[in-house]
Amino acid sequence: MEHPVPRGLWEEERVLVSEQSWRPCPEARKRLRGCLEWVKRQLFRVGEDWYFLFILGVLMAAISFMMDLLVSRLYEAHRWLYQEVGDILVLKYLSWTMYPMALAAFSTGFSQSITMHSGGSGIPELKTILTGVVLEDYLAIQNFGAKVVGLTCTLMCGSTIFLGKVGPFVPLSAMAAAYLGKMRTSVTREYENKFKQNEMLVAAQAVGVATVFGAPISVTFLGCPPPKSHTHSSTSPPETIAAVFKSDLKIDFPFDLLETFFFAILGAVCGLVGCAYLFYQRWLLAAVKENRFTAKLLATDKPVYTVLVVLLLASITFPPGLGQLMASRLTMKEYLTSLFDNRTWGTLVPNASSVADRPGVDPQELWQEWCHPSATIFGTLAFFLLMKFWMLILATTLPLPAGYFMPIFIYGAAIGRLLGETVALLFPQGLHSEGDLRPIIPGGYALAGELVGRGDTHGWGTPSTHTVTLSWSSMTGAAAFSGSVTHAISTALLVCEVTGHLGHVLPVVLAVLVANAITQKHQPSFYDGTIIVKKLPYLPPIRSRHMASYQVVVEEFMERQVVALAKGGGFEEVLGALDASADAEYPVVESAGSPTLVGTVSRAQLVAFLQSHKHPQAPPGEKLAAVGTLGDNCTIEPIMLQLSPWTSLHQAHHLFELLKLQRIFVTRFGELVGAISRVEVR
Repeated sequence: MEHPVPRGLWEEERVLVSEQSWRPCPEARKRLRGCLEWVKRQLFRVGEDWYFLFILGVLMAAISFMMDLLVSRLYEAHRWLYQEVGDILVLKYLSWTMYPMALAAFSTGFSQSITMHSGGSGIPELKTILTGVVLEDYLAIQNFGAKVVGLTCTLMCGSTIFLGKVGPFVPLSAMAAAYLGKMRTSVTREYENKFKQNEMLVAAQAVGVATVFGAPISVTFLGCPPPKSHTHSSTSPPETIAAVFKSDLKIDFPFDLLETFFFAILGAVCGLVGCAYLFYQRWLLAAVKENRFTAKLLATDKPVYTVLVVLLLASITFPPGLGQLMASRLTMKEYLTSLFDNRTWGTLVPNASSVADRPGVDPQELWQEWCHPSATIFGTLAFFLLMKFWMLILATTLPLPAGYFMPIFIYGAAIGRLLGETVALLFPQGLHSEGDLRPIIPGGYALAGELVGRGDTHGWGTPSTHTVTLSWSSMTGAAAFSGSVTHAISTALLVCEVTGHLGHVLPVVLAVLVANAITQKHQPSFYDGTIIVKKLPYLPPIRSRHMASYQVVVEEFMERQVVALAKGGGFEEVLGALDASADAEYPVVESAGSPTLVGTVSRAQLVAFLQSHKHPQAPPGEKLAAVGTLGDNCTIEPIMLQLSPWTSLHQAHHLFELLKLQRIFVTRFGELVGAISRVEVR
């Protein structure tokens, strides 16, 4: 006898048939899907990462371009407003201070209302993520939007608060890469690979720096043409990649060997100043959090704290006041352009007009902003360095999206400028080398490239009259100081790339190495110091290279009280282990009497084990498994790596860095004796 099919099943089938009947051209749709799959296979034959990295580069370049365009327009509007209010001092002060205060307050309030991770540059957090630590919601798309809007408002404040855009663009690029990575996995329908995510984040860092500087590899050989003179033919072929600060060499020898001594001194000065900067910056970050008043503001009223700090900075940089001694009317880009001028300012000062006599900033004579009738060039540069030292440190405490590399880059350029002017004053006739007299130029001591200004070039390779010569002493100072603060050597290569030639690579590298040797010996880097203050779970490098540090072994600092489970353990043993610790994984030993390590089991599996088994004191009516052991019901992962108690600290640290580990178990002759995690290594 046939059983009738339930009516509900007939109805479901009828609905499915009707849905299929309403879809037109099933064969055509099938062929189209096959064609799309074939196209996807052909496109991804070279690797799908190329396409997503291309999209990442285009996206970040478009965002950077639009941000720069908007910032320049609004900053020019602020400069116009400041000039249009006339000579009424009160109105000029209000227009100078209220504009950055409002923008900074909005930047803080908007970004912090979306996510608490939006403040600062974000590089310390990204550096922590790249070591394998998971920071929840940091790479979320919400943080991306908060940082973009907040950073735009921060940059609109101009040089008043003296902050840049390089730092935030690195984590912004990483956030975009993480989002594109999720899109890639959804398109390719592949498993989300952690190693692939890490590669995308590393590539995103380079994209972020290249977007801001236009320096994709820190030495763009196609953008670094060989030396050439001004008599070069104007029909020369164009360069493939134009350098950011295009340069031509004026003489055959870029520098004299005697001048390397002054570059080494410049590196030492930048290193010492960098040590002081890093120490006081880290001290102030901790002091702001410990002070009762500022800690309360940062906890409840971050925009109020921002307004108070910006009001102080804007009042000091007010041009009719102390600002006229610091060239405060210049933008961040104009600061660099003026400091890179290789003309000796000491010889030009007698013909310069004071700041008060000039209604606006002359883009062709930016160096005149450093002139003041009551102070020399040395006085204004020294005053700038003294005031910006603590003002920049104070600005790093603001809870808004901002970058800190460009300010220290400019600060280092000012150090180089001051030293270059001093050397030019001490040797007005130049240096004697092998019978030849070589003039001292603050720009490059014997060489100056040329920074193409707003004027065009008359033919390829021939600058027009609208050119400013580069200050290589300023460039060297910028590379040395920024390199010392960040513990980076690549700043020397960055300078060579943005100027377009390698003529000064030797003295620049020398100064950067000397500065780094001093700061790395005495202070952690800017980002490592921020990690320390924020107490992020980051594994710092071992700074000591003394032989005694190699004698520290794992047995001296390992965690001895490790919660372990026997392979034959049951419900009560698993429940006790979960209550005793909150570890993500637990070691499994052979038995309670034989602590031989056999593997690990995850906490999620132990929770599932408890949910599927009956508690010994449970009522008889529960329909769960009454018996069962850990080894029979859970997947025990084998141990791929374990340490000996006699493993050195340096070896363990290297393994944590190389493999991005979170925890390693320690065994003696196969028996579990302890464990070390990043906490113990720190």
